[in-house]
Order: sequence, then C-alpha cells, then structure tokens
Amino acid sequence: MEEKIKVGVIGATGMVGQNFVVLLKDHPWFEVVYLAASASSAGKKYRDAVAGRWHMREGIPEKVQDIVVEDASDVDRAVGKCSLVFSAVEMDKQAIIEMEAKYASKGFAVVSNNSAHRGTEDVPMVIPEINSDHLNIIPDQQRNHGWSKGFIVVKPNCSIQSYMLPIYALMKAGYTVDKMIVTTLQAVSGAGYPGPASIDMIDNIIPYISGEEEKSEVEPKKIFGRIEKGKFVPNESIKISAHCNRVPVSDGHTACVSVAFVGKKPELEEIISIWQDFTALPQELKLPSAPVPPLVYRTEIDRPQPQKDRNTGRGMTVTVGRLRRCNVFDYRFVGLHHNTIRGAAGGAILIAELLKAQGFVK
Repeated sequence: MEEKIKVGVIGATGMVGQNFVVLLKDHPWFEVVYLAASASSAGKKYRDAVAGRWHMREGIPEKVQDIVVEDASDVDRAVGKCSLVFSAVEMDKQAIIEMEAKYASKGFAVVSNNSAHRGTEDVPMVIPEINSDHLNIIPDQQRNHGWSKGFIVVKPNCSIQSYMLPIYALMKAGYTVDKMIVTTLQAVSGAGYPGPASIDMIDNIIPYISGEEEKSEVEPKKIFGRIEKGKFVPNESIKISAHCNRVPVSDGHTACVSVAFVGKKPELEEIISIWQDFTALPQELKLPSAPVPPLVYRTEIDRPQPQKDRNTGRGMTVTVGRLRRCNVFDYRFVGLHHNTIRGAAGGAILIAELLKAQGFVK
C-alpha cells in the first residue's frame, strides 16, 4: 500500500479548519499529522484547544485528538512533519498573504480556503472540474518567488460554486455566455462561527454580505480566464451582476440565475441533457472526493432545496433545477451546493487530490 501524504491544517481550531479535520479523517491519500492555530491555542492538545467550541456534528476524530497544536505563525515548526498544508486561518488579509507565502517559501504546497491570494496574478484559483489546466502556472509562480518546491493554490468563494459548474458545462458544450444576473441565498454557516446574531436572522433576510457581490462578479472571470506570460488574464467577455443575501438556513448556498447567450442558443431539453451527462477530469481520474455525477438535475418543480439536496454526493455535488425560459434573458435556473463542504474544505481537498494526481504533490 502506498504511504499516505502527510498534511497539516493551519487554522485548525476554526469552523473551516474543523471541517478539514473531519473530512480528512479516513482519507485514502492524506494523513493529518500537523495542526496549527493562533498563539492562544499553541501548546494544547487538539481536543483541549477545541473544547467547548467543537462545531461539527460528529465527534473529534480519534487520531488527531492528542496532536499538540502549534503556533501557525511559527512556520519552522511544520518543517519535516508534512509536505502539504490546508490553510483556513482567520486573520487580516495582508497577514494571511504573508503567512501563506512563508509556508510556500519553506517548501510546502499550500491549498488555501482563504480569499487573500485569489487576486494574486500568478496564484491559480481552481474549481477542479473547470480549470484544472490553471495548475500549469505553478512553475511560473515558483520562479517568480524563488521557491524551489512550495507553491500556493486557492479555492474560490463559496457563493459561486452553485452556478459555475452548470454554466461551465454549457460553455464546454460550445455555447458562449454573454451575461448573467445571479441572486444568492447564502446559509449562515458561510459567515463562520458564531455567524450573524440570531436576533438578526430569525424571521429575517439580510440583503448584504460584505465583499460577496464583488467576489461573485470578479472571481468567475479569473476561473474562465487564461494563462499568458506567467500570469492570469481574466475573461472579461462575461458580464455578471450579483445580489448576495444571508438567509436563515444552516448549510447550503442557493443561487437563482438568469443567463443570456451570444450567437447560437441551446434548446431547453439540450441544456438538461448537457448537465446530466457532464463529467470532467476529477471524475475521469477517480479522485477520492470527486462526486459522481458532479451535477444532478432535479425535475421536481420545487427543487433544489437546502435540507433535501445539500448532502448529495457527500456534499460535493451541485444540484440544479427549475430550468425555464427567461422573459428578459434566455434561460433561468436554480443551483445549490453545500457551502462548507463543496464550497470550503471539501473543495480544497479535491484540489489537493488533483495536485497529487498530476504530480505537483508527492
């Protein structure tokens, strides 16, 4: 049996960090051997560091309970213990940029759930089914910074996952997307713990999430963009207008999307067929976290719904429904995904699996 790759989680005591720990519990390729967090947690056994603030529905995995948590800022403590780190630190943006770069400079493959490096021109922001080829910029990134082995790859914003796969499937089939209007209904877990105050969320919707609309309008352009002269050139041909709302749902981000095409337009039945038949590199490589199928179309008039559909494909599948013609654009539909699995830790683990399968992590 091939020896597992030893990995670490920095920011391991936070909500996303805990998700990483749970999802990696029985992973066939990766073994968690290193945990790091803030200085206040350093020196404690993991079970003691998260005592009273363990937010997962299942208990703390036995194999990590006694791991002593290190100070995430002391990068040298990780050297020699693992080769890949998942970053879920909760810090100031500039501090995250510097910390992740420091880990990369020490030879670590950094797969980040944070937004800090999403705009960095030589850092790939990856949805494995869409732009796996963007990993090819890693050698350029290493040359740019003088890193011999380390590098940084980031996962995109959790709010865009529910419609990027359905839209990409249509683009892959040869159709050209011109513009979209997207209205997201985002679960409270997307805000981390403790999230919005209950008095703000009960019997209420908050029609504003700081920075979400900007990310929703900008990040897809990088994902659909190209590599040119060692940096990413965004796809500026797609115009996106986003409305982002916080809703009283525990997990599961929903997106209501209207889309217009340029030139030839697909027929409604063809769109459904494209979605149902869609597959991509993670499925072809049979990556452990890759959902099969990656897209599910629900024919019921009232689906998808967070309670009923967020856990499809172990929380990694995007569920689509309510496809119909649009009175203003061409078509409209509803997409849904599990924001703390596909949209956060699970999506980052899938990136790491792709990196391993393509030889970037050994």
